[in-house]
Amino acid sequence: MPRKNFIVEVEPAKEARPPMGPVYRSVFAKDGFPEPIPGLDCCWDIFRLSVDKYPNNRMLGRREIVDGKPDKYVWMTYQEVYDLVVKVGNSIRSCGIEEEGRCGIYGANCPEWIMSMEACNAHGLYCVPLYDTLGAGAIEFIICHAEVTLAFVEEKKIPELVKTLPNATKYLRTIVSFGKVTFQQREEVKKFGIAIYSWNEFLLLGDNKQFDLPVKKKSDICTIMYTSGTTGDPKGVMISNNSIVTLVAGVKRLLRSVEESLTVNDVYLSYLPLAHIFDRVIEECFINHGASIGFWRGDVKLLVEDIGELKPTVLCAVPRVLDRIYSGLQQKIAAGGFIKQTLFNFAYSYKLRNMRKGLKHSKAAPLCDKVVFSKVKQGLGGNVRLILSGAAPLASHVEEYLRVVSCSYVLQGYGLTETCAGTFVSIPDEMDMLGTVGPPVPNVDVRLESVPEMNYNALSSTPRGEVCIRGDTLFSGYFKREDLTNEVLTDGWFHTGDIGEWQPNGSLKIIDRKKNIFKLSQGEYVAVENLENIYGLVPDIESIWIYGNSFESFLVAVINPSKQAVERWAEQNGISGDFNALCRNPKVKEHILGELSKTAKEKKLKGFELIKAVHLDPEPFDMERDLLTPTFKKKRPQLLKYYQNVIDSMYKNAK
Repeated sequence: MPRKNFIVEVEPAKEARPPMGPVYRSVFAKDGFPEPIPGLDCCWDIFRLSVDKYPNNRMLGRREIVDGKPDKYVWMTYQEVYDLVVKVGNSIRSCGIEEEGRCGIYGANCPEWIMSMEACNAHGLYCVPLYDTLGAGAIEFIICHAEVTLAFVEEKKIPELVKTLPNATKYLRTIVSFGKVTFQQREEVKKFGIAIYSWNEFLLLGDNKQFDLPVKKKSDICTIMYTSGTTGDPKGVMISNNSIVTLVAGVKRLLRSVEESLTVNDVYLSYLPLAHIFDRVIEECFINHGASIGFWRGDVKLLVEDIGELKPTVLCAVPRVLDRIYSGLQQKIAAGGFIKQTLFNFAYSYKLRNMRKGLKHSKAAPLCDKVVFSKVKQGLGGNVRLILSGAAPLASHVEEYLRVVSCSYVLQGYGLTETCAGTFVSIPDEMDMLGTVGPPVPNVDVRLESVPEMNYNALSSTPRGEVCIRGDTLFSGYFKREDLTNEVLTDGWFHTGDIGEWQPNGSLKIIDRKKNIFKLSQGEYVAVENLENIYGLVPDIESIWIYGNSFESFLVAVINPSKQAVERWAEQNGISGDFNALCRNPKVKEHILGELSKTAKEKKLKGFELIKAVHLDPEPFDMERDLLTPTFKKKRPQLLKYYQNVIDSMYKNAK
C-alpha cells in the first residue's frame, strides 16, 4: 500500500539563521484554502443566518430542576434565543455603551453566557470573558486592563466580582446577574456608585428602545481572550471576526473531507469553559450548522449523568477528563470477574489488530462492538460519534484505548488562543496518527524553525523545530502590548514556542516546549517537558514536575503518585499505613525512583537526565494552590515557590 501523506509542500526550506523547514499545508487545501462562506463576515452573521435558516431548531438547552431533582433538558429555539439577544443588545446600548465598548462575561457556561456574547457580536462590542478560575486578582486585572464597563456575571460569582471594588470602579459601571440579586448585594454595590440588575430587570431596560446594528467588518475585533500565562500577567489576545469565520470554514471543509460533516441533528455538551477559545469556536461551528448545545450543571462529579441525559453526538474533552473516563472503565472491568475480563481483553486485542490493519473502527469488529463495547458507548449517552481532545497532550495508551472501546472517533487536536484554537487535528481511522496532533487544518500554512541551542534541526531527516503558523486564523495582537506581539509575530508567522516533529504521514508530534529549557551546572541543557512526558509513562505516577538549575548538577522531582498503585505495592511488600504515610515512607520513594530509572534505561536517557531524588505529594497539583493554569499546564515559577523547602532539602540530602 502506498504511504498516505496528509500535507503538501507550498514553499521550499530556507537556509537562514536559524534554518527553516519547508512550508506545508493540508492536502485538503492543495488547490487553495476554502472560500469564505458567502454572507459570513462576522460572528453575528454565523448566528443571524442560522436563525433565518433554522428558526425552530433546538439551540440552547439546560436541565430543569423539578422538586429539587434534575429532570430532562428544556430547550430554546434559535428564534427564541434571537428575540432575547435583541433585548439584551438594546439594554446594553441603553446603558450608553457604544461600538467597540467592552463587556465582561464571568461564570460557568449557560444559555445566558451565549446570549450575552451574541448581543456583543450584534452591536460590535468586544466580548471579554473573565476567567472563572483565575481568582479575584486576575478578574480585577482584566476589568482594568481591558477597560470593561459592563460585566455579566453568574449569580453565585457576584461576591467574587464585588471583591474587585473599589479598584475596578475606574471602568466598571454596571453589573448584570444571570439570575437574581440579593438586597445586601444591591446595598454593597450602591456604595461604589455602580448599577446592578437581575437578568429579568436588565431585559426591561431596553424595552421600547431600538438601536441600529452597526456595519461590522471582518477585521473588527470580536473578543479579547486573556490567556492564563504560565508566567506574568494574563495577556489579552485580540481575536477578529475574520479569525473565527475562517476557522469555521476550515473545520467545515475538514469534516466534509473525512465524511463526518456536522448536521442539524448534532448535539454538543457545553462544559469546557467558554472563556477558552477551544469551546468557543466549537460552539460557533455548531451554531453555524443549526445544531443543538446543551449545558452541564457545573459539577464535574455530575458530568457523566448530564452526558447520559443529553446524549451528545460530539464530546470535546481535555486529557484530564478522558483520563478519568479511562480509569473508571479500567476499574469497572477489573471488578467484573475473570470471565468478563477475559472476554473484554479478547475483544479489545481482536478489534485493535483489525484497526491497525486499516479497517474503519465501525467495521473492525461489529460483533465485539455489539456484545462488549456497546456498554461503554451507552455510558457516554449512546450517540457519541466524535471525541475531540485538546488543550494538553493525551497519553497514547488512553487515546488507543478510547479509540477501540468508545465506538467513536477519538481525535487529538492542537492550537493556541493566538491561532484561534484548532490548528492541527488528527484524521479519523488513521491508527498511525496515535500520539500525534494530526496534520494542519485546511486554512493555515505551517513550518518548523530550527532551535540550535536545543539541537532541533528543521532540515534533518526527522525534521524537528519550533512550530510556526501563518494564516487568517491568527490573532490580531496582544491588547495594549505591542512589545509582546512583536516577540511572537514576524513576517506574518506566529511562533508558538512549542517544538514539533513531522511524521512521515504529514502529522505532527509535539515533543517539547522551547521556553522550558534550563542548564545544569555542568553546562548540559535539559528540555524538561520532554523528560516529563517520558517519565510520565511510569504507571505508578499521576503527575510529575521535574526541577533543576544551573547551580546543581542533577535533577529532582515532585510526584503525585497513583493511590491505587502505591497501595497495591505496599500491600504486596508488607508495608502498612494510609496513603499520606506511604508517600512519606522511604521504601516507597525508593520503589518509585527504581521505576523512574527503569524507564530512563528503556528510553536511553543520558546520565544528567536521570532523577536522583523525589518528593511524593499525595495531593494532586491543582489550580486552588495556583500550581496549574486553567488548561492544566504546570506553572513552573509557582511550583518552585510552593515546593522551595522540599527542593532545598532534596538537594541537601542527595549529595
